[in-house]
Amino acid sequence: MEFYLFDTPFGAMALGQEADALVRLYLPGTPTPRIASHATPLLERGRGELLEYLAGTRRSFDLPLDPQGTPFQKKVWDALREIPYGQTRSYKDIAQAVGCPQGYRAVGMANHRNPIPIFIPCHRVVGRDGSLTGYRSGLELKRRLLELEASGEDGEK
Repeated sequence: MEFYLFDTPFGAMALGQEADALVRLYLPGTPTPRIASHATPLLERGRGELLEYLAGTRRSFDLPLDPQGTPFQKKVWDALREIPYGQTRSYKDIAQAVGCPQGYRAVGMANHRNPIPIFIPCHRVVGRDGSLTGYRSGLELKRRLLELEASGEDGEK
């Protein structure tokens, strides 16, 4: 795996690449591999798009992603990518979208195991009543990401 560590306005983050796709995003406070940081063209592009998103000037990503997980997890992650910028869905909504209407806890576990958060926007999943629930890097980061999207302006990428 290629690994690239960099600073963002939200703290240090890192990207991981295997073959020609991003496979990991390490959020602030997440343990990172003990390998040398090295920027490949794809990792640099990923860093650039992530920084644009965090600056509020990008709403979607145009990067090859290859998250590793079970077929169910991948189905959930695909459903997460369908949640529009600035909107949220409940765990129950996602469970219904993946054809498992009673599987909202399984959806929560798949969210927790999402290896490429932000790019696969698990932060957009909230409790049925709209409350912020579970986020591997803490509810404060989830709140900040949702606020960033809520304050977005028209005409962004």
